[in-house]
Amino acid sequence: MSSLKENNVEIAPLRTLDDFLLESARFQIPDIKHPERWGNRVVKNLLYYQTNYFLLYILLFVIVGVIHPKEIASGAVTCILTTLLYLGFSNTSNQLEHIRTKYRNVSIIAVVLALYFVYYMLNNILVLLVALLFPVSVIFIHASLRLRNFKNKLANQVEMLEIRVTPMGLILKQFGLQTETHRILPEKKLTEISDNLKF
Repeated sequence: MSSLKENNVEIAPLRTLDDFLLESARFQIPDIKHPERWGNRVVKNLLYYQTNYFLLYILLFVIVGVIHPKEIASGAVTCILTTLLYLGFSNTSNQLEHIRTKYRNVSIIAVVLALYFVYYMLNNILVLLVALLFPVSVIFIHASLRLRNFKNKLANQVEMLEIRVTPMGLILKQFGLQTETHRILPEKKLTEISDNLKF
């Protein structure tokens, strides 16, 4: 939390449902012949609607969780235990190496049992993956289809005026998808500029 404050990270404004999905929203299938333009649209929409996307992700994850609570819980526990077991066996400390050498048969049996347990719980792991990745797919589809409106374009054109860093911008920056556009214009200033430019 302190690192976010040091980076001056602020939550982007929540866009209206009308702008995000309903009447004023315009959608169009992206031109796959121009992947650069498609990628640019996705990145800009991810930035502009980021708070909506974060809430949408939580909502969809909760819906899947309500439908399959046991599967998701057991899938999460399985993944955590498997990760801990892997980290334990891949640790090269002298004490663990001594235990693995002294009790080699027990170690092999433990690995076999762990693999069987993962296989037995595979269905639950898949449900967990669906719960995690389904919202991402929905967000990507929306970001791909949603045409950028005037405010969206303006927010990215005047990003260097009274800018701020946003969480989505930091995420995209970690993936190397962008550099400066993670800084967006505050909603109040954006509305003022938009109103002044209207004829």
